[in-house]
Amino acid sequence: MKKFKYIYGPVYSWRLGRSLGVDPLSQTDKTCTFDCSYCQIGETKLFNSGRKVFISAEAIAKEIKALPKNVKIDYITFSGNGEPTLAKNLGDIIKRVRKIRKEKIAVITNSSLIGKSDVQEDLALADFVILKLDANAEDLFREINRPDPGIRFGDVVKGIKRFSEIYRGRLALQIMFVGKNKAYAKEIVKMAQKLGIKEVQINTPLRECDEKPLPKSDMDIIRRYFKGMSVNYVYWAKRKPVKAMDNEDTDRRHGKDKK
Repeated sequence: MKKFKYIYGPVYSWRLGRSLGVDPLSQTDKTCTFDCSYCQIGETKLFNSGRKVFISAEAIAKEIKALPKNVKIDYITFSGNGEPTLAKNLGDIIKRVRKIRKEKIAVITNSSLIGKSDVQEDLALADFVILKLDANAEDLFREINRPDPGIRFGDVVKGIKRFSEIYRGRLALQIMFVGKNKAYAKEIVKMAQKLGIKEVQINTPLRECDEKPLPKSDMDIIRRYFKGMSVNYVYWAKRKPVKAMDNEDTDRRHGKDKK
C-alpha cells in the first residue's frame, strides 16, 4: 500500500466513527500551543502560537486523491501531531479536500487560537468542530493544559463564546477529566453551560499517557452534572476494529490504547 505522509488511519473514533486523519502540520516533532499533561502523543517539542504554512494544500489534496477506493470513512478529521489551527492554510486545505471527497469534515482543536478571526473563518468551513475545555480558571488551565505563555484562559473562553455564536455547523465541547480537575467538575460544567454549546464530549485518558484515567464510577457521577446538554461519553463507547493503512504512523499521531 502507498506510504502517506500527511494522512493517517482510518481509526475508529468513539465520537466520529471511522475517521481518516489529516495532519496539516506533519512535523516529526509534536508542534502545539499546549503541552497537556494527558496528551497521548507525548510532550510538545516545538511550542508555537503563530500560524504558518507547514504543508501545502496541494500536497495534502494529492494524498487524498490517492486514497484506496476500498477505504471506508465517516469523517475526514483534521487533528494529528499537534494543534491543527496552527496551519495558516487550514481553510484552503478544507476547501481542497471537500472538492475531492464527499465525507463530512471535522476539526479537533484545543481552542487556543479560537479568538483569532482568521481561525474562526477557517473552522467555519468544517461540518463539525470539537473544542477543548478542561478547566474553569487560569491556574487550573495552566496546570492541565500547560499553554504557551502568551495564551490566556479568559481569551480562550471569549473566543469559544464568539465562535459558538457565529458557527452554523455541529459544535461540541470536549472535556478531559483527570485527577487534577476532578474536584472542579461542577464548576467546569457551569462554564460549559454558560457558553451555550449544546453538545459535550466527556473523556478520560484511555490511551497511553502520563495521566491515569478516572474510573467509570467517578465519571458516571460527573456525567450526571451535565443536565440539559447532549452528552457523548467515552465509557459508553463501543470499540470497533478498523484497519489502518499504516499502524505505526497512526499510533504516532493518534496514540495507543492503554494495555
